[in-house]
Amino acid sequence: MQIVFMNRMVNQIEGADGSAEVWIGEDEGAWKLGWRELHADGGLQESIWYEGASWNEMLYIYRHELAVKLGEGFRPLIDGMMHEEEEQKGGTRRIQKLYCYSELHCDEDLYNELCAWRRKKAAAERKAPYFVATNRLLRLISTFVPRNADELLQLPGVGDNKAAEYGAELLDMTSGRDRHRDFPLDWVLGELDEQIFASWVYKQKELKYKQDLDKYRTQQLLLRGISEGKRLAQLEQESSLTRRELVEALEQLEKEGYDAELLIAMELADMPQAEQEEVWNAFGELGDTLLKPVLQHVYGQESAAGPVMEQRYERLRLIRMRYRREAESQKNAG
Repeated sequence: MQIVFMNRMVNQIEGADGSAEVWIGEDEGAWKLGWRELHADGGLQESIWYEGASWNEMLYIYRHELAVKLGEGFRPLIDGMMHEEEEQKGGTRRIQKLYCYSELHCDEDLYNELCAWRRKKAAAERKAPYFVATNRLLRLISTFVPRNADELLQLPGVGDNKAAEYGAELLDMTSGRDRHRDFPLDWVLGELDEQIFASWVYKQKELKYKQDLDKYRTQQLLLRGISEGKRLAQLEQESSLTRRELVEALEQLEKEGYDAELLIAMELADMPQAEQEEVWNAFGELGDTLLKPVLQHVYGQESAAGPVMEQRYERLRLIRMRYRREAESQKNAG
């Protein structure tokens, strides 16, 4: 085996000892990725992270596993291992520090109250909860406890529109709450320990790269399944994913330009053609952004429940993929 990449690491956590190496090897088209940890007492611990023929899959695993080790305190002797800038500067770094501090010091009671408010607001407005406010924004509010509109606007994720729409209700919930420090929030930059912040940053990378790896593996599962003529029930059995998750991943494949028509056609084979045409026409009349209005238009206000409802939503998603593909084709042709 030929080693094509290696970097040495040292653990900067106080009280930790030893060092490590991360390496990539190649042997007749097969890739191998590993981690070798060297302890101060001379002990050696080695882990193989990947063995196989896919360079892309190996890179996803490399980024994820390396982010885990960076979060544990290991630092490279040669920078740039993540193939991106590790040091964030200016406004981005300040925002990340506010996020980090809020995750470590938020008022959980206030946060839970804000989450309950968001659920009710989202249901009343028929929106996804994150359109009302993200978890990060609610943690910022529950940590820094703004008391007026000017302070609320100093939090990342709050613009003039959100402040105008929800500001009064948010400030009503923070009114009278104790807080330990005042605005502006520049004091966070000096108070947050740099090692804690660095570990938090790498933890975010770990989560991101784990999502990227899961997405890649799901796409490969779907692409293999489509080429082999498998249906969703078979793919569900071969993976830990639900049918809904598989259909959502199929939608993403279509957005990225892959052709999923073979699988779509198999899943819609049992759906009457007249019903398919009614759904198609409803997308043309109501748009393809929201599924519920189309569901109610085609099947009535009740629209059934349980497995029947799930099947109908699944079929709407599958037909919407065709509808969007056709719309994009016409747009390109024009």
